[in-house]
Amino acid sequence: MIRKVRIEDAQQLVDIYNYYVLNSVVTFDDIPFKSIFFEDKIKTVTSQFPFYVYEENDEILGYAYANKWRLKPAYKHTVESTIYLKHTATGKQIGSKLYTHLLSELKKQNYHAIIGGVSLPNDVSIKLHENLGFKKVAHYYEVGLKFNKWVDVAFWQLKFENQK
Repeated sequence: MIRKVRIEDAQQLVDIYNYYVLNSVVTFDDIPFKSIFFEDKIKTVTSQFPFYVYEENDEILGYAYANKWRLKPAYKHTVESTIYLKHTATGKQIGSKLYTHLLSELKKQNYHAIIGGVSLPNDVSIKLHENLGFKKVAHYYEVGLKFNKWVDVAFWQLKFENQK
């Protein structure tokens, strides 16, 4: 089931995120977070943007949210999207369902462009974005250093037509 995030979800969200902090270049954070960080994130994000979780049998298997892309007023119709799945929950279409739900809500809220950043390599995330209509618009080479390895970052964009 997809539902809006709640403060009490913070520990499960931080557990999902911290797996990637410790084991991948998906995020450039390198120190695990405590649940208080996600409590603050939930409060901040939900005050302005949609934030959803995918839950089965009282277990959160993933989350997706939108947030500010850039601070200048002209960017107010563009958001950055974020999605994370529990590492054991990949390959079950949960990401597609969750991201589709988020994108539908963003369209209803009259956002015009959605930006998704992906550290590379990440074939699963690229496939998810492209299957949902995102187009690759930028590629930055060796902009992150994690685990003593330079990492590229690319950006995908989805535009909703006739939105302003």
